[in-house]
Amino acid sequence: MSRVFPAPLLSVALFVLWLLLNLSLSPGNLLLGALLGILAPILMAPLRPQHAHVRRPWVIAKLIGRVGLDVIISNLLVARSVLRAGSRPPRSAFVHIPLALRDAHGLAALSMITTVVPGTVWSELALDRSVLLLHVFDLDDEADFIEHFKHTYERPLMEIFE
Repeated sequence: MSRVFPAPLLSVALFVLWLLLNLSLSPGNLLLGALLGILAPILMAPLRPQHAHVRRPWVIAKLIGRVGLDVIISNLLVARSVLRAGSRPPRSAFVHIPLALRDAHGLAALSMITTVVPGTVWSELALDRSVLLLHVFDLDDEADFIEHFKHTYERPLMEIFE
């Protein structure tokens, strides 16, 4: 069954999306939607990464809560930095963060977290995945930032994926 439908939800979604985009339930559209829903996931299956193995799912809830809190706090800090840029300009910097996290899914989650949190931008990952280059909008202390980043984001992701 998984060879015909490697991603059943994707197949259904593609079928429904095809019908919605065409605004027609004609036999031709039903057939084309079914073909799209069946063939697209089969043809794209080799492009899908390996399945993630979540080790400690309860850590996910704590991490989501922490990221949500950091988004709110970072929004306020960035707004404050922008509003007082005339008296004290923000001290932007690129920071090299040594990584212990090697799992591809964990690194993908880490990239999404840094994208969501205002004031940080994922700039580059070393080819051997050992160092992450982040741009930080307003950096006070590099060592404190690295410790916070590793403790708050990297360590929980390692618990979840490794």
